[in-house]
Amino acid sequence: MHIPDGFLNIATVATTCAVSAGGVGNAVRLANKKLGEKQVPLMGVLAAFIFAAQMLNFPIAGGTSGHLIGAALAAILLGPWAGVLIMSCVLIAQSLIFQDGGLLALGANIFNMGIVASFSGYYIYRLVTLLLGNGRRGTLVGGFVGAWGSVFLAAIVCAIELAVSGASPIGVVLPAMAGFHALIGIGEGLITVAVLSLVLATRADLLQLQRI
Repeated sequence: MHIPDGFLNIATVATTCAVSAGGVGNAVRLANKKLGEKQVPLMGVLAAFIFAAQMLNFPIAGGTSGHLIGAALAAILLGPWAGVLIMSCVLIAQSLIFQDGGLLALGANIFNMGIVASFSGYYIYRLVTLLLGNGRRGTLVGGFVGAWGSVFLAAIVCAIELAVSGASPIGVVLPAMAGFHALIGIGEGLITVAVLSLVLATRADLLQLQRI
C-alpha cells in the first residue's frame, strides 16, 4: 500500500501531509504524557514486528503495492494514538532506508496506514467487544474484524487518493486495491488473532494498556 513519489498531485500531497503532521504531533504529545514503563518496550517490539511484516510487498495495479499493515494490532494493544506513532516511525524508516514509499507521499502513507488504519481498526474492535463482551471470544473476534476492516478501509482511501490525483481511473484502482486487500485483510486478521491469543494466555494485563 506504499505510494511512491510521482503518483499524487500537489493538492493531495499537501492535504495528507498537513493532516498527518497534525496527527503525529498529537500522538507525540500524548505519548510524552501518558506512556509508562510497560508501554514503551511494547511499542518497540510492535514497531520491529510491523517493520518486518511490511517488507513483504506485492505489486498491484494503479501504482501501489499490497502487504500486511499491523496498525490494528498496535492500536488494540496500546490505543490508536500510540498506533499512529508506531506506524509513523515504521513508515519513515522504510521510506528513508529502503525507499519503500516516496518522501513526498509520506504524508499520504502515514495517513492511510497510520491514522486511518489505527483508528478504524481500534474502533471496530471496540464496537465488537461492546457487542460480544470483553472476554476471550469478544477480544479475538474483535481483533479479527478490526484488523480486516483497517486494511480494507486504508486500501479504499489509498485508491481514492490515487484516483483524485489522476494516477489511475477509480474504476481500475478501487477494485484492484479493495479486492486484493480484502484478501490480505484475512491474513492480517488471523495474525492479529494469533498474537492476541498469545497475549491473553501469557500477559492478559497488556490489553488494559489500550486506553491511553
